[in-house]
Amino acid sequence: MKIDYLTPEGAILAEMGRRLARVRKQQGFSQTRLAEEAGIGVATLRRIESGQDGQLASWLKLMKALRMTAAVDGLLPETFDSPMAEVLYKAKQSKKGQVTEQGFRWGDESE
Repeated sequence: MKIDYLTPEGAILAEMGRRLARVRKQQGFSQTRLAEEAGIGVATLRRIESGQDGQLASWLKLMKALRMTAAVDGLLPETFDSPMAEVLYKAKQSKKGQVTEQGFRWGDESE
C-alpha cells in the first residue's frame, strides 16, 4: 500500500503495523522477544501491529530494538533540501528591506 497525504491516519497506522510485523518476522523476532528488547509490553506490540496504537515513544523503542534508527531519521530529516523551498525563501528575502517610492519597506506590509 502506498501511503500519501490523502491516506487516512487509521489506514496509515494499520499499514505501518503490517510493515512492522513483516520486519519483525524477517529479523527472526517473536512478539515476546521484540517487546522485551524494546522495553514495551507484548500487548502494546500487538496493538501496534494491528494498527491500534500510535504512540511515538513505543514506535521509537521498537525501531531501536530492530536497529532501524536510520529509518526514523528519514521520517523527518535534520535538514530538508528542497529546491522549491530555497527559491521561495530567496524570493521572500529579496522583498524584505527594499526601498520603494513610498519609502523604506520592511517586508511585512500587506500587498
